[in-house]
Amino acid sequence: MKIIVHIEPMGAPRMTQRDRWAKRPCVMRYYAFKDVLRASAAGFIPKDASRVSWKAYFPLTKSWSKKKKAELTGQPHQQKPDRDNIDKAILDSLFKEDSVIASGTIAKYWDDGKGPRIELEIE
Repeated sequence: MKIIVHIEPMGAPRMTQRDRWAKRPCVMRYYAFKDVLRASAAGFIPKDASRVSWKAYFPLTKSWSKKKKAELTGQPHQQKPDRDNIDKAILDSLFKEDSVIASGTIAKYWDDGKGPRIELEIE
C-alpha cells in the first residue's frame, strides 16, 4: 500500500515530564504532525504490517539563492532532523506497538518540485 501525505516532515522531539503541562511549541507541532499523518493513513494500514518504507521531501529554504535551490532540488537531504527521528515520528503515529515493524527503507530528499511530503509504503 502506497500513501502520499502532503505535510512537512519532522522528527520526534526529545520530550520530558514537563511537556505534559508546559506545552512547548515543538511538542505541540509534533502532536499536530502525528494527528495529520494518522488521519491520512487511516484505513490503509494492514493489521499484519511488518515493513514500512518512506521517503521524506523537505522544502527548500526560502532565503537560499535561485542557484542553490536549483542545485539542491531533488538531492539527498543531509541536515537535521536525523532520519531515525523522522522514522520514530512516523512509526509512533501509525502504530500503537511499532515493535512489530521488522524492516523498511528510509530516505530524505530536498523537494523535487512536487512540494514537501512523505511517501509511505506499508506492507
